[in-house]
Amino acid sequence: MIKYLGSKRALIDPITASIRGLLPDGGQVCDLFSGTARVGHALKGQGFQVWSNDHNAYAATLATAYIQADSDRWQDRAAAVLSDLATTPPAPGWFTRTFCENARYFTPENGARIDAMRDRIEAMGLEPELKAIALVSLMEAADRVDSTAGLQMAYMKSWAARALKPLELRMPALQPAVAAGPCRATQGDALDIARAFDGDLVYLDPPYNQHSYLGNYHVWESLVLWDRPETYGIANKRIDVRTRKSAFNSRPGIGPALQAVIEAIRAPHLIVSFNDEGYLSRDQLVAMLSVRGPVQVIEIPRPRYVGARIGIHNPRGEKVGAVGRLRNVEYLFVVSNGASALAA
Repeated sequence: MIKYLGSKRALIDPITASIRGLLPDGGQVCDLFSGTARVGHALKGQGFQVWSNDHNAYAATLATAYIQADSDRWQDRAAAVLSDLATTPPAPGWFTRTFCENARYFTPENGARIDAMRDRIEAMGLEPELKAIALVSLMEAADRVDSTAGLQMAYMKSWAARALKPLELRMPALQPAVAAGPCRATQGDALDIARAFDGDLVYLDPPYNQHSYLGNYHVWESLVLWDRPETYGIANKRIDVRTRKSAFNSRPGIGPALQAVIEAIRAPHLIVSFNDEGYLSRDQLVAMLSVRGPVQVIEIPRPRYVGARIGIHNPRGEKVGAVGRLRNVEYLFVVSNGASALAA
């Protein structure tokens, strides 16, 4: 899966163990801020019926491939599509100009491959789930040959070694269908999905500070939407990064926004993932969640993301800021009170 700030790759075991502790016989789980879909992917693999949601198109595409699409149905057809794409001759276009010539996220050679394959995907007229699998394969292939520190806020002054390798498609790690029923992926507002979900447990991993996932991963949004937007700045961000703002990226906005989502949840079980660099403190979150029942807090120390460990540099590649702390604490807030939650 793609490199991602806030990815729960290293926390999958404690997250899934907490969910199994509440739902030992399986059940229906909703991931309202699915991001890379890692959590939902793991839960589907363990037999849970999963509903993954995110408001960004690239995240919804990841969830469509990893949560909604079943390997039993799509694996063979997807392999044929990827074989077709692999033979597509390179053809530089908007993506190459924007992200390889006017910026340096990828080499122009790989940019021309991405341009050609993405145009081919659009021309194929694929069913939504099959198209999502093809897009995720291309997104992950591009991620393996990018020249960043893991964020698309900037690119390396000199090419990363991986960027010089040729782009190569691979089959995404699809999961088989689960006996509990079909899984689903949506691109919607978290509050709307919270109101609509009528299942056993909701997992919340919201943005927690000023860093916008759309701004951090704008290249993937443009690759998925293929709308060739106007861009701005050295990073060549989509112009709508300036206007598509989330209350969760605002210090005054995150509290009311999260409170509204929590109050809308009808499921008897709730797990919230947060970070000690977030706008809300541990005590604030416990107070917010305690109206649903007793709150268990699991603390998991972790290294900070690689960009923080590298330090702050100016456009000339000169270090202009000191490296701060190298570790932070991930929190899991676990709340379970069926009577209280359903009465709300």
